[in-house]
Amino acid sequence: MSEREPNRKDSRLKPTSAVVDDLHPADIHGAFGTIRVSDVTPRRTWRRRLLTLAAIIGPGLIVMVGDNDAGGVSTYAQAGQDFGYSLLWTLLLLIPVLIVNQEMVVRLGAVTGVGYARLISERFGRFWGWYSAVGIFLLNFLTISTEFMGISLAGEYFGLSPVLVVPLAALILIAITVSGNFRRWERAMFVFLFASLLVLPLALLSHPDPGAALKGFLVPGVQGGLTSNSALLIVAVVGTTVAPWQLFFQQSNVIDKRITPRWLDYEKADTVIGAFVVVIGAAAIMMATASAFTGTSEFGHYQDGLRIAQGLASHISPVAGTIFALLLFDASIVGASAVTLATSYAFGDMFGVRHSLHRGVREAKLFYASYTGMVALAAAIVLIPQAPLGLITTAVQALAGIMLPSATVFAVLLCNDRAVLGPWVNKLWLNAVAGVIVAAMLVLSLILVVSTVVPSVDVTVLLVVLGSVAGLILVAGGAWSWFSNRGAPAEPEISREERANWRMPALVLLERPTWSGLRRTAMYALAGYLVLSIVLLAVKAVELATQR
Repeated sequence: MSEREPNRKDSRLKPTSAVVDDLHPADIHGAFGTIRVSDVTPRRTWRRRLLTLAAIIGPGLIVMVGDNDAGGVSTYAQAGQDFGYSLLWTLLLLIPVLIVNQEMVVRLGAVTGVGYARLISERFGRFWGWYSAVGIFLLNFLTISTEFMGISLAGEYFGLSPVLVVPLAALILIAITVSGNFRRWERAMFVFLFASLLVLPLALLSHPDPGAALKGFLVPGVQGGLTSNSALLIVAVVGTTVAPWQLFFQQSNVIDKRITPRWLDYEKADTVIGAFVVVIGAAAIMMATASAFTGTSEFGHYQDGLRIAQGLASHISPVAGTIFALLLFDASIVGASAVTLATSYAFGDMFGVRHSLHRGVREAKLFYASYTGMVALAAAIVLIPQAPLGLITTAVQALAGIMLPSATVFAVLLCNDRAVLGPWVNKLWLNAVAGVIVAAMLVLSLILVVSTVVPSVDVTVLLVVLGSVAGLILVAGGAWSWFSNRGAPAEPEISREERANWRMPALVLLERPTWSGLRRTAMYALAGYLVLSIVLLAVKAVELATQR
């Protein structure tokens, strides 16, 4: 049987799934349990519910902890070293952002069985499909490179040559992925997830200041004031915590695990648990480095993860430095696996080839080849001498923050497409929250752009002006939406069982939605702004590099 998916034009084959999995039953084989496809028994006791959650749990935790990757660990450490406890408040605000963004793609994956990149391409046209895919390919490749930077720096702390540790890590990543066994891959990921709990003793060993930490969580502000440099770091914190690749990864991983609408509540719980785990880990790292570097000559002079580990060893204890280096290595492995898989899933979506961890190498050659190729190339790039690793890491996370609004807009549009989600479309309040998220991200990226073009601008005043404009636009948009839908007929009631069994019809049977002139203009404006922002981010990165 050909590796390529059925052609869209052949309606007899009804290509409803992003993962063509016709050789295997649809049982869920999780790391901690199995759910048979025939099992539709209601979970009425807590024991049954917990056993079901144990079987389902995985995609949400992996995508969230994978978000605390090398770039994440380094960015949170930089926030603590350069700005003390003052940026902890950003992490609390990101919890609802994480949950809302990822819950949308969880629904899309379970209800449609179609990956994010392919769904965008099929519903909005090939241009927008490639627009989203090319952007994610570029961002993800750069992100994978930062994972190997983290591996290189962690190895260097222990006196290991990058020439040894980087290829070894690449082999580990390839070995745990190309087995053709989803459960084996997920169990390997959980080994690294449990290792990430080392962040808790790191926080305890650093003895953070409770009063300063509490103030950092509850009082928004930036130590030293809001400047273009601090705006860059805030965008980086947002970009590394809520990264665009997460949308692509979790939707496809939910499909690959064979999660259907019947089990959506459990996968949502998995996602919520993951959101809190990632923020707790980020806060622990930020507090540890704030405690270690505040009052020292190194405060405000972040370089890279290696210097962070050395500083923790010097100012806290050698054990703290060792734990941080181990965390950096562990985070790099989890992040590299998740980000590379997100890219391979998107590659399969766009080129119509099989892309499932249930399949062996012979059945999904291009899927595993793309994964192996990206890992090998990213590892090779990191071995280039004299690269400014710390700056590259921060710039990549900021790039993720700039690209996030565009990726989120597509999620919102798809989650309001009744032909795609039927009774699972967004509620009005969820659209409102998503609108606030997109607006906040655009304001942050605009601050970065304007402060790069006009370095003398008062960033605080700029924040007030842009925030006010964004608020007015949101209010006007909300009012327009309310008036537009005021006379719309109520949707027919549907039973819980019907809802659990509702799936998107075959894509070939759906008519593409028609965009209004206003929506089309807004989307092209967003795309143009994204390109401009990326160019100016590159300018900012070069500027910082020449200052060091």
